[in-house]
This record gives sequence, C-alpha cells and structure tokens, in this order.
Amino acid sequence: MSAGVSSRTTAMLFIVAMLAAGIGCGVTPPETSSVAYTGPDRLAQIAAAAREEGSLTLYTTIAEKDLPTLLRPFEERYGVTVTVWRAGTDKVLQRTVAEAAAGRFDVDVIHFGSPEMEALSREQILLPVTSPVHEELQPGSVPEHREWAATLLSVWVQAYNTTRVTKDSLPKTYRDLLDPKWKGKLGIEAKDQDWFASVVDLMGGGEPGLTFFRDLVETNGMSVRLGHTLLTNLVVSGEVALALTVYNYMPEQAKKRGAPIDWFVLEPVIARSNAVGVARHAPHPNAALLLYEYLLGEEAQQHFVSMDYVPSNTKVASPLEGVTIVQTDPTRSLDEAETWTRLFDETVLRQGGR
Repeated sequence: MSAGVSSRTTAMLFIVAMLAAGIGCGVTPPETSSVAYTGPDRLAQIAAAAREEGSLTLYTTIAEKDLPTLLRPFEERYGVTVTVWRAGTDKVLQRTVAEAAAGRFDVDVIHFGSPEMEALSREQILLPVTSPVHEELQPGSVPEHREWAATLLSVWVQAYNTTRVTKDSLPKTYRDLLDPKWKGKLGIEAKDQDWFASVVDLMGGGEPGLTFFRDLVETNGMSVRLGHTLLTNLVVSGEVALALTVYNYMPEQAKKRGAPIDWFVLEPVIARSNAVGVARHAPHPNAALLLYEYLLGEEAQQHFVSMDYVPSNTKVASPLEGVTIVQTDPTRSLDEAETWTRLFDETVLRQGGR
C-alpha cells in the first residue's frame, strides 16, 4: 500500500508556504543574562528567577500518560506550574507559527520533532541557548544555531517473530537482507522516508543506495504497513517475520508482556530525535529556560528511559549502550521532504507487497 503524503510532510509544506508568503516572526528579544551566563551558580539563578515567574506553558506531542511522570518532579522541586497544550506534530507546528505570526506570544517551551523545531528556528520563533548540558548530549543533538536540543531518540530497530526466525539466522548487515531466505518475510512502515534516506546514504548515497533498495524489493518483496504499532503487532502475530522499521520501545514492551517478539539492530542505527526549544518571546523566560535545562538533564532523561526511549544525554544509561547511532538530518527532512517521500514511494512502497 502507498501512504501518500504523510502528516509530517503536510506540516513541512505548511511551513514552506508560510515562508513563501513572507510570514515571519522575527523581532529579536533583548538578551537575558540567564541565557548567556555559564557560571557555576547558573542553574540556581535560573531556578530563583523561575520561581518568581511561577508558571510556564508547554506545547508538546509527548503522550498524555507520560506527562505526569516527566513534569510532576519539576513542578514539585522548583515551584513552577506547567500548563500543557498537547496535540499531534502538525497541529503543534501550525499553532506555534500562526500565533507568532499574529504577534500572540503565549507559549514558553516547545517540545516535538527536530525537523519541526528546525522549521520554528527558521521562522525566528526560538531563542539561542548556551548551556553546559549540551556537551553531555549525543553527537548531532544540538545544531550550530543552538535554538533547540534533542531530548530523546526514537530509534528504528529490527524486530522479528521468535517462532518464525531464529536468533542465529538474523542478518548482521543491511546487505545480508538480500539473501533469498528473506523472501516474503520482510515488512516496513509506510512513512519511514527519513530512515530510508539515511540508509541510502549508508549504502553509498544516491544511485548505489537506491539500487540496494530496488534489489531488495525485487529479490525478497516487502510488506508495507501503515503505522509502527500495526507493524509491531503483525510481527507478534507472525504475519510479518522480520520488520525493518519499528521504534525500539515497541517490541521491547511487547516482549515484556510475553509476546513472541524480539529485536536487534543493524549498525549504524538510525534514530529520529525529539527536541526542546525556548520561545524567543516567552512570557516566562526563566521558567522556560529552567524546563529546557531539566528536560536535557539526568533526572528527566532517566524518566525518558523508564518510558523505553533512548536518552540524548550520554551520562544516562541507554538501552542501546555501546551502539553507534546516527540521527536523521532535520534540515534534510525539512528541505527534501517531498523528494524523499517520492523516492521512498517509487522505490519501496509501489514495488513492495500490498
């Protein structure tokens, strides 16, 4: 089946349209000492100022069930109340851009996908931050402009049905998937063009990488499914023997429930990050900066791990310890969304099993 244009792509096209229309939000705010100060009492100063402000507003895509675990310790420790507006990626993106364009500055902190954070950066909606915690993060977690930083990694792993595939028969490299023994056994999610683009790079980029996928689909076929949860469930049922793109926490959670599923990784592992940014015109700038620091710090990062995410902070034990992780390029995801959606559709989705 072909997924067409994903909601992620729709959100990207919305931003492109806004830029083309000349809708910008870029009045540079006055510099604050909290943003630039890096002394040893930095966090204490920010916390004191944040407590005076007393509250902040967060726009996010974080699952509702996870918000209390993540935010309650912050509120209790610092005496700052967090008001959350939660929605899907495209709605968070559109609301944030539309409000800023209208000169309405309600949001303090935004947390969602890195490509969308990059779009907000281009709209001059985010504030550059210099923070000591940046040095603790995985490579690729902080862009040069420092207007957002990755908090967690959604890592694509390979999952298999343990009654249909033995552990000793698993592929060790992507090219091992070309073995005819995988014919009729492979599955992929229908909107993973970011993963596809990164693996094409690993295969030599451009035509060599595209040729690998054409050969893979021609040799062994590909069951294309819409939704990572659905694909994981099909591995559990045995309908798909080996799924190439599910997020690491999905098979792990199913395995803990006793399902006949396990997972492994083909290195380097590809990951998509979610990130946090402080609004350039945040009405509660110190509280916003405090939440930014908290989400990147060890305490919140451990909460992300408890939710089976991979942390961006290297000081926190990861479920993928010792594994080489390559983060997808949010700039390419933003600028080349249509191109890679088309190539993924032509190379894998249309030729794969339906």
